[in-house]
This record gives sequence, structure tokens and C-alpha cells, in this order.
Amino acid sequence: MNKYLFLAFSIFISLFSQESNAQAEATVTGKVIDNDTGQPLEYATVSIFSKQENRTITGGITDLDGNFSVPVQPGTYDIKVEFISFKTVTIPNKAITGSENLGTVRLALDMESLGEVQIIAERTTVELKLDKRIYNVGQDLTVRGGTVSDVLDNVPSVSVDVEGNVALRGNQNVRILINGKPSGLVGLNSTDALRQLPADAIERVEVITSPSSRYDAEGTGGILNIILRRSKLQGFNGAVTVNAGTPTTYGISGNINYRTGNFNFFNTTSYNYRENPGNGLSERETFNGNQPSTYFNEYRTSERINDGFTTNTGVEWYINDSASLTTSFVLRNNDNSSEATNETFQYDENNNLIRQFTRFNPESEDDKTFQYSVNFDKQFGDNSQHRLTFDFQYENTEEDEFAVILNDGNPSQRVQTLEDQNRILLQTDYVLPIGEESQFEAGYRGNFNVQDTDYSLENYLNGDFVLNTNLSNNLIYTEHVNAIYTQFGSKIKDKFSYLLGLRLEETRLTIDQATTGDYEKKNYLGLFPTVNLSYAFTEDQSITFGYNRRISRPRSRFINPFPSQTSPTTQFIGNPDINPSFSNGVDLGYLHNFGKLSLNSSLYFQRATDIFNFIQQGTGYYYFPTIDTTVSENDPNYPTLSSQYDDEVEVLQNTPINLASQNRIGFEFTLTYRPTNKWNLNGNLNLFQAQTRGDYNGTNFDADNLSWFARINNKITLPGNIDWQTRFFYRGPSEDAQNKRQGMFSVDLAFSKDLFNDNASIAFNVSDLFNSRKSMSETTTPTFYTYSENQWRQRSFNISFTYRFNQQKMQQNRNRRRGGMEGQGGPDGGGEFDDMGGGFE
Repeated sequence: MNKYLFLAFSIFISLFSQESNAQAEATVTGKVIDNDTGQPLEYATVSIFSKQENRTITGGITDLDGNFSVPVQPGTYDIKVEFISFKTVTIPNKAITGSENLGTVRLALDMESLGEVQIIAERTTVELKLDKRIYNVGQDLTVRGGTVSDVLDNVPSVSVDVEGNVALRGNQNVRILINGKPSGLVGLNSTDALRQLPADAIERVEVITSPSSRYDAEGTGGILNIILRRSKLQGFNGAVTVNAGTPTTYGISGNINYRTGNFNFFNTTSYNYRENPGNGLSERETFNGNQPSTYFNEYRTSERINDGFTTNTGVEWYINDSASLTTSFVLRNNDNSSEATNETFQYDENNNLIRQFTRFNPESEDDKTFQYSVNFDKQFGDNSQHRLTFDFQYENTEEDEFAVILNDGNPSQRVQTLEDQNRILLQTDYVLPIGEESQFEAGYRGNFNVQDTDYSLENYLNGDFVLNTNLSNNLIYTEHVNAIYTQFGSKIKDKFSYLLGLRLEETRLTIDQATTGDYEKKNYLGLFPTVNLSYAFTEDQSITFGYNRRISRPRSRFINPFPSQTSPTTQFIGNPDINPSFSNGVDLGYLHNFGKLSLNSSLYFQRATDIFNFIQQGTGYYYFPTIDTTVSENDPNYPTLSSQYDDEVEVLQNTPINLASQNRIGFEFTLTYRPTNKWNLNGNLNLFQAQTRGDYNGTNFDADNLSWFARINNKITLPGNIDWQTRFFYRGPSEDAQNKRQGMFSVDLAFSKDLFNDNASIAFNVSDLFNSRKSMSETTTPTFYTYSENQWRQRSFNISFTYRFNQQKMQQNRNRRRGGMEGQGGPDGGGEFDDMGGGFE
């Protein structure tokens, strides 16, 4: 498909060029060189501007020798010659009556521009806004050759666990956006998709712990908005990265921009192949009342292979100085596979082995995503903040999984999951500046999602696979959310800023269980107010306050009442009666720069009702590894205990429920110390306590969980300008009503060296140096006790090489630099008032 798209794109360019040549009656030629060195400048941009039509009518770029040739109709034009980091040369009022050679055009370096352009930033910097913190991603060595998931794991307040789940301040109910919108780049399974998107594609990450009313109210933990890199410079520029490592991994990714005249073509493409060996264990004691306990030890090894291709291609058309139209599409194709082996051993109370059996589960997964989006942006007058935008986005995702399960080498089950999802987004936003210090905003957003999940399980009986009608099912889940919002903000005497908003969301859910004929609708309406305040004592000291109300809607998997087997002895089953959870949260932040030392801290509190909690319980359903295959699981007496079976192992079931409430209070701070230009040290600590209160089926689930995580990054420039960075991470232990989770410690290491006059970089990094990134937990209930370990990814080594063309890797402008990793906050200290709504670009 990609070949056809490329062919169509080439034909379009060809036709466009032919049409231009047919209309042209003259040709403007010339050569562009560097004024200092005399070397030709490749990919310099030549644009021809018509004052009569008030637009750029044509243009071109220079070749390898700096030559250009631009066809144009006769007339009088302003001819502009541009190249990154060089001063623009303009030839005004040039009368073109026939073909003309402009001769040699000399471009001089723009020294001021060299200090301000931040194409490739040396260090991550942070801007503090009313409703968010913006991390402009720099050369964080631990993410070179990595993925978006690796970048997020380096951002303060954010953590990524061993299974790839993203959490904000320890809360995994996080909304992840790309350029301010849901995206096919994230897909149905955000943890896998984030590992496919290259880290170099990111320009910045917005951490939004107190979202304004412009954003969806979904996600009680907050929002992470990932802004992709897109050059605004004329000409052709970009970067390409290749990487390889062990366990076996290799890939190539590239970011390319070509801007000429009124058009900007952009593309981010990546291919990655990665093998992820993992392992785990589960040791369980089952309490049998007055009888002696029985013991089951289950050991798991896995090998997951991710083979994925992703491309994001689009065109920006600058219709005039006040309007633009952007259209883009995303293609994502992942052919993944995994092999999991579970060995289960049963012991008596004297630790004597009673029996053992092995379950082998090879699985293949084919994920395809297509997304098409259009954005129209209209600015009014000379004020870029007075604007109207329209967005349309369509996305289709298919995720098909297939597996044939073997028990002790014999066929046992065949599983197939076919998942198809269609999503449509409609959005419009209007922003009206009022005076110089105030702003009004209003808008509408509609999200329309339909997800069809067809799950079938077949048991091997009498030499053939027979459909298990007790477990096979087809769920069609429809979610429509319509929302309108408004907000108003102002700044008073450059000290105090406020942003007040209100959002109204209507949610309509339809749960169509096609297998059983069950059909249910759920509708609910919610108001979501937001308040964001900021006061700047000085340029270096400020406080912020945020309040917001949020909602967490159950996903379709949480609702599906049919169980899915996750191992021989465990399964997951949804709860069709689960309801959304609502929360109210406040956040008090403090920022202070002390020269070489800076502090960014916040105290937060959140109260949530009807929270989702996963409980584990016995099912009365038994797994039979040596079952007589002539007996069908559809038998009326199945699955009851029967003496005809010798190897009964009770299956444990995980299910989500609504507990009554949860209070969550926490404190976090980020300290940054930069004693010299060659040493940068920063650390982040997040301490939080969750108090849960609730009962379910007569069981009390009250729990008080105190946990924390800390991260330290230390970067030193060694002799020879070799950068060495070490990252230490520790997640403290946690506990709830049924589970105790042990702490986890890990270390990442990286070295980097710039080459070829800073046009290239080579980096080597080690992820999880001591191979200690393991999740360990204990589960205790009245009927069983379980200890488990899980290692999702093992220690890995990676080397990457990046080459940049027509880009500059530059230091931050010393006069404008104020912090970030070397000093938090923006130039206004208390948070800049522009972009009060926190909108996307």
C-alpha cells in the first residue's frame, strides 16, 4: 500500500510541475553560495512573491551545486532567497519579461538567528503555563535511538512500568494525546504504539495535571500531550536515525520537512524490529478449609516480537498570511508474535510434587491503523491569538489475534480475537482576545466511537476443535460524547493570571452483546468546571493553583461479561454494570529559581467516587490439564467438581468493580543543579497516599496505600566532548486491600558523541543496567495467597547513529534561557499568558 501511496504522490508532484511549466513563459535562474566560504548551498529556497495577488505564486530549491531554475509568468515580483541560519536576501520589484539569470546570490550567516534557532536543543527546557508544564525535549541521552515510551519515562511526574503502562503521579488513568487530539499513532494499545514512534519525532511533551476546559474531561490522572516535531523553515531538512541492539533489535526512523512557497510537506516514518524476552512466576497457596492447603507454582517464560512500521505524512498549505489548511494521514502496521510457556507444579502440604503440566501459547497479532485528518486555521487581523479552527479526523483500527494452545504438547484450545474500531472526531474552537490582557474562548468537540470485538474459543475434542459457546462472544460497544465548553482568562499587572472554564459533556453508551442478545444503553450528563490561577512574586518566584473535575469512562474490555483466559489458572472478565468514575482535584504549585539551583514543587489532592478497582477471586471453575477429551466443556455438569477428574486446578478471576471512593494526596518536587557547563544534575520525587474505602459482596476493601517514586539524572561532559548520563529510578512499595507490591530499582546508562561538525551523533545506552526492573507482589484473600514476579523486558544494549541535514545543533540562547532542566519556568516566571487555553498546535 505504501508503494501505491508513494506512486500517487509522485504523480501529483509531476502533474503539478507540468502544469506550472505549461503556464510559464519565462525562467528565473541563478546560483546561491555561502558568502564566507564560497561553497554552494544545497536546498536553499527561492520564492517569488506577487504584490498584486498578495501571495507567493511559485518557488523552488537549489540543487547540489547551488543552482536553481524557477518557471514564472512575466510580471513584477519580489524574489526571496532563504536558507536556514543565513540572512534572507530579497530582490524587490524585479520585472520579469523573459528568461533571466540573477547571477550569484551570496547569503551571509545570521549570527542572531544562530543563537535563537533551537532545531536540536542541547538540554531539555521547561515552560510553566497556567494549566500545564511544557518539556521541550532536548538531548536526553537515554532516549537516543529510543521510542516515545522511553521519552515519557524521563519526564518528571511521569513513570512507565515494566509492562509499558504510563502513569502520571502514580495514576495510570492518563489521557495520551498527539498534537492535542486522539491519534492513530497511539492506537488501541497505547503501550505498544508508543514503543513504535521514534523519540526523535518529539518536539515537546506537555504535562497537564490541571487541564483547562478546552480539553476532554476524560482521564482522572490528567493528560499527556505529545507534540511532534515539524519544521517551519524554508527548504529541505530533517534527520535520520538507525539503531541496533541486544536482545535483538534494529530499526530506522526519519523526520523530513520540505517547505517551498506556501506549502510544507512533512513526514515521520519508522520501522522497528524488537525481540523482548520476559519471564515471571506465581506461587500460590490455596486454603481448603479444614483440609490441608495445596500449593501451585507457575513459571512463565515469554518471547515477544514486535515488527512494526509507522508513517505520518501530511501537507500544510498556507493559503494566505491569515489562513492555513493541514491534511495528513497515519498508517501503522504491526505484525507481532509471542510465545509464552507456563509450567505449573502442584504440591501437597509436605511440599511433595503431586503433578505437573505445561501450557504453550504461541500467538500472532496483526494490527493495522489508518487515520485521516484535516485542520483549518483562520486568524483574524494582525492578532495571531484571534482565531477560528476546525478539525475533522477519521480513524480505523483493526487488531486480530490468533493462538493455538498446547497442554503437555497436545492441542488444547484455539483462540481468535477480531477487533475493529472506527473513530470520528469533530471539533471547532474560537479564541477572541479582549484588549491586551484578556481572552475568551469557546468550542465544541464530538467523539464518535464504535468498537466490534469478536472472540471465539475452541476446545480440542475427539480430534477436532469444537466451539465453546460458553466463552465465545461478540461485543459491539458504541460510545458517543458531545461536549461544549467556554473559558475566560486575564492577566492583571503582569503579576496575577487566571483562567476560568466550564465544560458540558453528554455521554451515550450502547452495549450490544450480540452472542446473548443482551442490549443495554447508558446515558449521563456532566458539568466539569476548571480554575487555574498564577501569581508571580518575581521573575524567579511564583505560585500556581488549579482545580478541575474529571471523568473516567470504562473501556469496552471492562464491560464485556465473557471471560478471557490469560494463563492456565487465571482469567479476566468484564463487568457490564460498571459505571464511570468522577473526581475532583486541586493542585498547588511553587516555582523558585536560585541561579544554579531551581525548585519546582506541587501539593495535590484528588477525591474520586465509584473508582475502578480490580479484585481477584475464586470462580468455582476448574482447569483440567489431563481432562478426558471426549467430555465437552458444554456439558451441563461442567464446570463442577467431580471425582472423575484427577487434576483440578481452580481458576482465579480478575474483574473490575466500582468501589465507593478514594482520596489521593501527594507532594512532588523537582530539583535542578548545574554547577558548571559540563555538569547537570536533576532529581524528581513524588510521594503520594491513596485512601480507599468500599465494600463488595460483603468483603471490605478499605486500604491505605503510601507509595513514592524518585528519579535522578546525572549528566557529565567528559574529555573529548563525550557526554555521559546516568539515570537512577526507584519506585517505592505500595499496598491495597488485596495486594502488596514491592519496591523496584533500576539504572540506565548512556554515552554520546557528536560527529561531522555536529551534523551527526552516535550514542550507546544500556537500559536496566542491573536487570532489576521486575514487578513483585503478594495477593492475600480468605481463600488463597499468591506471590508473583513479572519481568516484562530484560536488560538491553543499544547503539544508534543520527545524521541531520540542513539542521543546526545549537546551544540555548543564553540571554533568553531561564531554566528548564537547568532552571524551571519561562521568562515570565509565573507562567506566560499567551496560549492560556493550552490548545494544541
